Amino acid sequence: MRRATAVGCAAALVAWNGVVLPAMRLGPRGRAAANALAGVALTAATRAAGVSAGELGLRDPAQGARWGAAAALVPAAAYTVLLTVPAARRRMAAGPRRADHVEWILVHIPFGTVLAEELLFRSALYALARRAWPRRGGALGAVTFGLWHIVPARNGGDSVAGTVLLTGLSGLLFDELRRRSGSVVAPMLAHLAINVGGAVAVGVAAPPDPDPRDVRR
Repeated sequence: MRRATAVGCAAALVAWNGVVLPAMRLGPRGRAAANALAGVALTAATRAAGVSAGELGLRDPAQGARWGAAAALVPAAAYTVLLTVPAARRRMAAGPRRADHVEWILVHIPFGTVLAEELLFRSALYALARRAWPRRGGALGAVTFGLWHIVPARNGGDSVAGTVLLTGLSGLLFDELRRRSGSVVAPMLAHLAINVGGAVAVGVAAPPDPDPRDVRR
């Protein structure tokens, strides 16, 4: 029963991001809100079903914050170094920049991506998978996390196989951080540093758009 529940949860997550959410045709704000609500709802439902707060990583946030802050230093340092390398800076500057760049950094990434995905994967699915397979539950979470990113990869024109592999491996790292810290806060902070750091680095590397008033006629 526990294995069926864990696999069912994983399948539901893939279906949510791959089928249900795209069919809703929401804008960026709507998708962020829907994902955040889904994360909170699934975690609450899992808790109501008898999974303990400790299993969900909801205890000892201070411990998670310490681990997460330490882990966040790695991507922060990496982006800082990359910005000093001319070739890497040019590559980042050449990438697309969203029109809602600031809102993306302050709202969409923290809530629609980080909060949602960490509650869904490193809280609810993590707890269910560890109940079903105490030693091998991470495999289910990693595979599911990779498959979760298929539609975003297609929408962004990225390699689907490469994205699934990369995000699956990152899922293993986030799971390990969750395991060692005992708190979902730790992977949240690491995830936030990676995504927000990347968005900030692109903004720093990209030259500002010219003000139309400054363009000579």
